[in-house]
Amino acid sequence: MKSEWTMAELRRELRQPYPVTPAQVESFRENGYVKLPRVFSDALLAHYGPLIHRVVMECSADSPALAERGTYGQAFLQITNLWRRDEGVRELSLAPRLGQIAADLMEVGGTRMYHDQALFKEPGGGFTPWHADQHYWPLANDNTVTAWIPLQAVSLDMGPLSFCQGSHRLVQHRDLSISDESERRIGRTLKDFPVDEAPYALGDVSFHRGWVFHRAGPNRTDRMRGVMTVIMMEDGIRMGEPQRPSHYKERETFMPGIGVGKVVASPLNPVMFRHNAEENLGS
Repeated sequence: MKSEWTMAELRRELRQPYPVTPAQVESFRENGYVKLPRVFSDALLAHYGPLIHRVVMECSADSPALAERGTYGQAFLQITNLWRRDEGVRELSLAPRLGQIAADLMEVGGTRMYHDQALFKEPGGGFTPWHADQHYWPLANDNTVTAWIPLQAVSLDMGPLSFCQGSHRLVQHRDLSISDESERRIGRTLKDFPVDEAPYALGDVSFHRGWVFHRAGPNRTDRMRGVMTVIMMEDGIRMGEPQRPSHYKERETFMPGIGVGKVVASPLNPVMFRHNAEENLGS
């Protein structure tokens, strides 16, 4: 492996297509998620990981001590819209490669950014309860996908993301916000379904649908579990009718000015990828 990579080479990697196979598309369709190997090189993660880490530490400097937080607060340090805070992080978050993978998996013509967020599970950090992300999103359909990008290998002791296979087809408990209650009630519902809690090698990235139930275990190591996530949606998706208070907040924060029934295409939702476009540069 090369010891040094130029920025031009790293940016080229962010633009290069990733070959998604028919078997991977089928797995995503059937299970609601898929884990893809070597989506990003070691060199790329070694460059962008510290940029993300710096933003997270700056933005969470005033967070209470771990023991003083509740279940959600102990699960991770959560920082959103890093792509708007740092130009370097922007390059990764708006990577056409991510948009292309999401479009191929969803079998749609293109993707836009919903938002990104870092989820850093501190040493000794607690579990992340069972939940489904789409609960929070006021969109008219569920053509959404989250890329979960570890910035280091994630062992079982570090708290890898775990998925309940095929749970995106279940409708029970979709009304539950992430909480101790969701961990109990959803966990009981899923007890007869297979759960994938395999570790992540460096460069692995998982992609999951908005309604698939997932969780993560605690971080029992002495290392920070750094993860970057990018939430993408179908290019052309429309705003739905808000069903709960979180929907109003999501719309104001991530899709300002978009009315019910309108295509979600605010300045905060740039195109990430379109099939047959001459250029896909994350803008």
